[in-house]
Amino acid sequence: MALRAEEITSIIKKELSGYEEKLKMESVGSVLQVGDGIARVYGLDDCMYMELLEFPNSIFGVALNLERDNVGVIIMGPDTGIKEGDIVKTTGKIIQVPVGDAMLGRVVNALGQPIDGKGEIATEKFFPLEGRAPNVVQRQPVKEPIQTGIKAIDAMIPIGRGQRELIIGDRQTGKTAICIDTIINQKNTDVYCIYVAIGQKQSTVVGVQETLEKYGGMDYTTIVAANASDPAPMQYIAPYAGCAMGEYFRDNKKHCLIIYDDLYKHAVAYRQVSLLLRRPPGREAFPGDIFNLHSRLLERAAKLNDELGGGSLTALPIVETQAGDYAAYIPTNVISITDGQIYLQGDLFYAGVRPAINVGLSVSRVGGNAQIPAMKKVAGTLRLDLAQYRELAAFAQFGSDLDKATKSQLDRGIRMVEILKQGQFIPLDVISQVMIISIAGFGYLDDVPVNEMQPFEKGFYKYADKNFPHLREKLAAEKKLSDDIVDLLKKAAEGYKAEYKKGD
Repeated sequence: MALRAEEITSIIKKELSGYEEKLKMESVGSVLQVGDGIARVYGLDDCMYMELLEFPNSIFGVALNLERDNVGVIIMGPDTGIKEGDIVKTTGKIIQVPVGDAMLGRVVNALGQPIDGKGEIATEKFFPLEGRAPNVVQRQPVKEPIQTGIKAIDAMIPIGRGQRELIIGDRQTGKTAICIDTIINQKNTDVYCIYVAIGQKQSTVVGVQETLEKYGGMDYTTIVAANASDPAPMQYIAPYAGCAMGEYFRDNKKHCLIIYDDLYKHAVAYRQVSLLLRRPPGREAFPGDIFNLHSRLLERAAKLNDELGGGSLTALPIVETQAGDYAAYIPTNVISITDGQIYLQGDLFYAGVRPAINVGLSVSRVGGNAQIPAMKKVAGTLRLDLAQYRELAAFAQFGSDLDKATKSQLDRGIRMVEILKQGQFIPLDVISQVMIISIAGFGYLDDVPVNEMQPFEKGFYKYADKNFPHLREKLAAEKKLSDDIVDLLKKAAEGYKAEYKKGD
């Protein structure tokens, strides 16, 4: 069959009419060297700092060192699929992570990708890893409390919304336990939580997840996990990824609590990355910008002013010390950046004082501003009783004969220490805390045997709620110890003591 020239012409015209000249410019480079999670790439002249770069086999990296003749790239994943000479493409995007309500209840890696086997995360919102901290004008003072549910902290080391409170101590002293209890205590509040696990064992992260699921904490929590088996670059970016997720809530008039567990491991991961990138080492082989590393992370925690919606991001960084060396490089750095420290001590922990908080060394620089007036009042008495007890206990070791006043002061102090003991995963609401610390300060517990303090406490709450039902409501409404409330507390304490002695 002969082809007609008209048909050929019409086909060519049709094809030409649909033709659009699209010129796609791509900046590409080639891998000079790869190993230990680091790649050096030649040819990316227009590459940006913290830009996402694409390697073959859908592996991504982040540009961290912009040098004259090459770019130092940290690889987000295994580097075994990358070899010398491979083509590297720029994406034109600064590294970012998914954010939003869809992240709640999920366990993700440092890139925001799900690792909990529950499928993809449906969100179209992304925040950059590195965000600028709010300036002085954009902030407001920390004055709203964030209740941890732990008596020793809420009474004497209060934490407010927008604060940065360091939790510091040796390994296995209960640092993570305090943070998990704090997350559980945010149930039925307007606070969202993010737990960032840096360099932890996978089994530890699974344990945290299971605990939170058991107590209903995962409904409002996101876990960002960069495990010990993950490459150092993933551990380095993990806290920034968690912070970006928290900033979404802060910037949308909501409240968020973020926990970094822990920043010493984060510093070690950054040290590894820096040394591999051939950055000059400083003290303890850490790079010179290690202070800036943590300050630009922690400064993003803030309570925004009312014009910006009044949202908040509260940070609880954890730093693990070696043999109680609080004067080491990383601990002192983070202490200077934060608004207070909660010191945990191993000898207290092993002596049965749990949480093992050294209330003498611990401090909150926000102080009573982050407390309700009732707690502020009873905390003053508690702090004084404990200080006097510590002083007298030191002298009492050297003398056997003690006068009556000294002995009563010691007995009061012992019972105050006992009252502050608290089991794990049972955070206490602030009203209950005020009630028990108040009656202890009034002296109603001075003759209760030390080993019966905790059963007495539980029984007192039940008795007060049953026989004085308006006490708790009145205290929650007024938030201060008025004369009427003090009278009701004293009546409740006297009534329960009489009943308790009969039971004996």
